[in-house]
Amino acid sequence: MANTSNKLKASVQIDARGARFSALITAIVFSVALVTQSPAAIAWQAAVFVIGALRGPQFTPYAVIFRTLVKPRLKSNPIFEDVRPPKFAQAVGLAFTVISLIGSLLGSSVLFSVAVAAALTAAFLNFAFNYCLGCQFYLLGVRLFSPRNSKITLEVK
Repeated sequence: MANTSNKLKASVQIDARGARFSALITAIVFSVALVTQSPAAIAWQAAVFVIGALRGPQFTPYAVIFRTLVKPRLKSNPIFEDVRPPKFAQAVGLAFTVISLIGSLLGSSVLFSVAVAAALTAAFLNFAFNYCLGCQFYLLGVRLFSPRNSKITLEVK
């Protein structure tokens, strides 16, 4: 996942396995929303993304489930990553859920479906292949807009 090695102030580290678990649940929620055209499912996911974008993904309900039910059963060592890229990815996910909710309010099933499908694709890439699209955009933005930190790289520990 995304680990930034730069000279900015130290950031909170999170267990990347929890982020992948959260992406799995997110993909399930988006799949249900896509099949049922349910704005309620998207509203739930938007609330999760608000928490993740504002406080950090480690505070979402999915992270609580991971910490209490899943993590104690895992035998492998935690894989830590910088929280900033996943936190940004939560904000990107929130944008797509807001677009889908707008589509629902406007009665546009096409807008709703396209926005949900895009978010579902990103969640799938994260849980299935450990490729966080929103994290990649975060790192690209740091490289483009902060030349002194242009050596930020992705690392998996």
